[in-house]
Amino acid sequence: MLIVVMLFATQPLMSYADTGDDSTKTAANNTLTMDAQIVTRGEIRKGGLPENDFDEDLAAFFMERTRLSLTYSRPYLDVKIAPQHSGVWGQSGKGSLNLYETWFQLKARNGLFTRIGRQQLSYDNERIIGPDDWAMAASSHDVLKAGYEGHGHKAHGIFAFNQNAENTNGGTYYKNGAQPYKTMGILWYHYDVPKTDLGFSIIFMNIGMQGDLSEENINKNEYQQFLGGYVLYTPAQWLIEGSYYRQFGNNEGGIPIRSWMASGKVEYTPIQKLKLTAGYDYMSGDEYYYVREKDQAGLIRHSKIKGFSTIYGSHHQFYGAMDFFYISTYRDGFTPGLQNIYFGATTSPIKKLHINTSYHYYATTTKLKKWEKTLGHALEVTAAYQFMPDASISAGYSFMKGSDTMEALKCSSEDKRLQWAWITVAVSPRIFKTKW
Repeated sequence: MLIVVMLFATQPLMSYADTGDDSTKTAANNTLTMDAQIVTRGEIRKGGLPENDFDEDLAAFFMERTRLSLTYSRPYLDVKIAPQHSGVWGQSGKGSLNLYETWFQLKARNGLFTRIGRQQLSYDNERIIGPDDWAMAASSHDVLKAGYEGHGHKAHGIFAFNQNAENTNGGTYYKNGAQPYKTMGILWYHYDVPKTDLGFSIIFMNIGMQGDLSEENINKNEYQQFLGGYVLYTPAQWLIEGSYYRQFGNNEGGIPIRSWMASGKVEYTPIQKLKLTAGYDYMSGDEYYYVREKDQAGLIRHSKIKGFSTIYGSHHQFYGAMDFFYISTYRDGFTPGLQNIYFGATTSPIKKLHINTSYHYYATTTKLKKWEKTLGHALEVTAAYQFMPDASISAGYSFMKGSDTMEALKCSSEDKRLQWAWITVAVSPRIFKTKW
């Protein structure tokens, strides 16, 4: 099937090569570019950890990412190789070195294409699947992607099959590999409505997870599905977006999943240097969520999972900059869901400087016995300045005042006052670009 897809996608290229056209011998149709990216971020954190033997709940560190991208292009063919190193200053083992991207893409005149290899996946506003670029390691996927783009239509099909090693025997068991899933299939369609500022997308995902090591499940896969849509409308000074997704199937342990989420956001730009934003996110939660006392033990069982998982999205740009939700999990792996009401403003007092302030109100979606739904309030301030065309500096500060419910859910007396500050310097020069 793979060979058929490749032949189909590259058929116009083969026809072009067979015409005997000698134009490629004289025109500069080959392009080679090399880009570098170095990102250094320092962070100070206070609060948010369970009680321990340390007197001071404080952490400070520097992280860095270095990425070198080499891209070659000619008519109907693109190739990219991007090694990456990421780690913490002074880290034992010297951090992580890997190939972040390595793929080739075959293109056709009629808009068809096939891209094979390790690559970023970014769809819509990246809530469900995206590179999560805030994380220094970021994320990429080993996939076959084929599709069509043209005349306002975009249709992509993606397939992945992961394995730990070149198994000559022993089946296809996959666990603790580079990717959290064993198989993944995605169908995505986007349409920009002609002569309007309206676009919408539909996405379907089927994710296969390896069963556990028990005798009855060792060769069994469990599948979960996502189905939903995204709408973006940008008339004049407005930006309006909304999304709705449902999650179903089974988790790795075979427990049925029945969850959903919805979100909406509005942006208004009354003048060039001011943008106002407001939005609401709703993530379904597990029913009959039990809040343990701090030293209480025991096993909690659910017949269905109703807590929505944000799966492989770029989490940092949603639900608050402190990443306290859907990055840091609750005990037992279940969730009471989340409501996130937020509003803020972005100003540009001088050229190339942007300052954003925002407020978040957090609450559970599941009704909790003996506890209120309110989780807390957060204030955030960020600033970014582009001091060179390929260099920028940004900084931020976040403060969260958690409620008694937050303290009980996280089993920590530190969760009532959380503080986090960071500063980032990013340099992304183009080293060279040549054509021949």
